[in-house]
Amino acid sequence: MTTERDTWLDPLRGGERGPDAKGMFIWVLLTAGPVWDIAHGRSHPLWLAWPAAAAAAGLYLLTTHYAFADRRRALPSLGLLAAVVLTAATGFGDNWLYLVIMLATATGIAVRGRILPLLLFAECAAALLLAVRGGAGLTDAAPLVWGTFTAGLIPAMIVALWAAIDELKATREELARTAVTEERLRFSRDLHDLLGHTLSVMVVKAEAVRRLTQVDAEAAGTQAADIERIGRQALAEVRAAVTGYRGRGLAAELDAARTVLADAGIGAVVRTCPVRAAPEIDALLGWAVREGVTNVVRHSGAAACDITLREIDPVEGDGRLLLEIRDDGPARGKAPGHGNGLTGLRERVRAVGGSLEIATPTDGGFLLGVSVPYAKAVLYDKEEQA
Repeated sequence: MTTERDTWLDPLRGGERGPDAKGMFIWVLLTAGPVWDIAHGRSHPLWLAWPAAAAAAGLYLLTTHYAFADRRRALPSLGLLAAVVLTAATGFGDNWLYLVIMLATATGIAVRGRILPLLLFAECAAALLLAVRGGAGLTDAAPLVWGTFTAGLIPAMIVALWAAIDELKATREELARTAVTEERLRFSRDLHDLLGHTLSVMVVKAEAVRRLTQVDAEAAGTQAADIERIGRQALAEVRAAVTGYRGRGLAAELDAARTVLADAGIGAVVRTCPVRAAPEIDALLGWAVREGVTNVVRHSGAAACDITLREIDPVEGDGRLLLEIRDDGPARGKAPGHGNGLTGLRERVRAVGGSLEIATPTDGGFLLGVSVPYAKAVLYDKEEQA
């Protein structure tokens, strides 16, 4: 079950866009310190103090906006902000020192790479010098220095973390697309190898039939019979190939599912019961695993996926198998179920007398359930297994 804490801790879920400029605008309130000094007559001359406070606030907002919209333009505005803040803090002192913390916040948002620690240490040194110059001791200046450092470090860590998360999300989507592309190429190669030679032989024999029709009817009939035989054999091979493409069997698909989910960064838990179904049921369950896992990787935004196969409704001669694929993705308003893959799966499940369930639990995630009949005669002998 997905808890509220799990949802909060999973930033890869849909709808989460990460930090933006609006979320950082709140730190412009640090200009309240200079405004307080101006209002109480501690900053003179007023004709210079008011423009300095307004310029610091405006440049902070501009720098923050450009940090998320166009970082190349953020650095020049950050330089202007640094000049205004350090000049004003040097000239006015007192609560104007809080602007250094605002400057560090803008630096953490706008600057990336190895230069960031150097700038933060320089701003911390400037804060220390300004505090000591204003008459504060080292003990009194320490909170200002620490506040300057953390004000720059924390936004930088948040922005860098979300950049890594976006890259991880893009990589997971690319892995899903690559898996689909590789499977299509595999099937294309298999189909070419399967039919290339067979169709060439059929063409040659058809040409022989055309030549022999007016000369030797018996020989033409023999060639036509060969074409029919080869055609039937090719049809059977195509059906086998398509069956193998759509479902390689439950065991093989479970192994493939573990690999695909691990590559996509999704934790997989697989639980199965000791049962061996008939070949057509085994292939169907394998196809259901493939379709369900593909949906989890491509659409769910999940962090974990549970695949369970168990026996239900046991009776003396026959029983039913229930395959459930459940992920912990975000809650969805409506359960999907109209895609080609799920539609085809639903038709095949009904054809063997089974049922398919698609649900979106209220606590989030997606559930695909496939119930199919099987003959208990194919159950493994547990003593034989031991």
